[in-house]
Amino acid sequence: MTDPGAHMRAEIAESPGVFARTVAAGLAPAARTVLHALNPAEARAFYTIARGSSDAAANILAYEFMRETAKPMTSLPPSVFSLGQGVDLTGAICLLVSQSGASDDLVRSAKGARANGAAVIAILNQSGSAVEAQANLTLSIGAGPELAVPATKTVIGSVAAGMTLLSALVPSYAARAVSSAKAIDALDTLLHPQAKAITSALLRADHIYIIGRDTGFGAAQELALKIKETCALHAEAYSSSEVLHGPLQLATNPLLVLILDTDQPDVKASLDTAEARLRATGGTVFRLRPADVGAYGLTPAAAAAALLCLTYPIVLATALALGHDPDRPATLSKVTQTT
Repeated sequence: MTDPGAHMRAEIAESPGVFARTVAAGLAPAARTVLHALNPAEARAFYTIARGSSDAAANILAYEFMRETAKPMTSLPPSVFSLGQGVDLTGAICLLVSQSGASDDLVRSAKGARANGAAVIAILNQSGSAVEAQANLTLSIGAGPELAVPATKTVIGSVAAGMTLLSALVPSYAARAVSSAKAIDALDTLLHPQAKAITSALLRADHIYIIGRDTGFGAAQELALKIKETCALHAEAYSSSEVLHGPLQLATNPLLVLILDTDQPDVKASLDTAEARLRATGGTVFRLRPADVGAYGLTPAAAAAALLCLTYPIVLATALALGHDPDRPATLSKVTQTT
């Protein structure tokens, strides 16, 4: 007899420890040697290549990298390489994020990025993959086997691995990363105080907006994806600035809104404005912060990871209440082959 959601439940519980261990381990001396040879200080730009949950993790990292390095970092679609001839990446570093490293389009992307002048750094959970064979440097997510189809601990571990890379690029960031990891590992609970109320609201919802800003937007993308793939509910992620344009009109219909607040002072005003406007339309609005469970002083990327740790259990509970097995969504598989 199977226990629906057992794998996802266990892997969510492992996520804070995965995050803490990966950040604490840092880069091995051999990896530092390779990174030094890639001369990242002279890189003109950083690009990310990923799909699905890995792309959401990459988005979280992009905001953190840009803030700390003052260099552009944005996403490249894998189809640029898997269907096209690629783009000029001379002097750039590509950060390729994948749980398995097995998708053919990502393998082609790693090959294509290097052929077009980039150094490729891969963040992977599976060792010995085809992507790893094409990368200049591979950083391990360190999450161990992930058996549930929806990724959880590997997403959290991907953020952590990216933070270790950033710590090597910007030494002043390292202490903040380690402090954040310790705070997440020390959480007494992953049960958000509003978890039951949010689950009840999700069970009644037809349409859901997930709102964030900066690294919180990447977390919003990941949470919206998790709701869709495990609960079969319509959820969309928006920046708190973008939602005030055309998407605000949908709030004139019954709408559930989850705001992911990373406790960053510089995004507070934007989130406050979005919250006020969405409440004014009559929508049901919840705002979640790491501080709600006693996590303070996190870097923005770590705060985004903490918010995912707190919302994954809500997604799991909702999926089970709707009669789904979140370990095995009916139409999905662990490795998605795309072009």
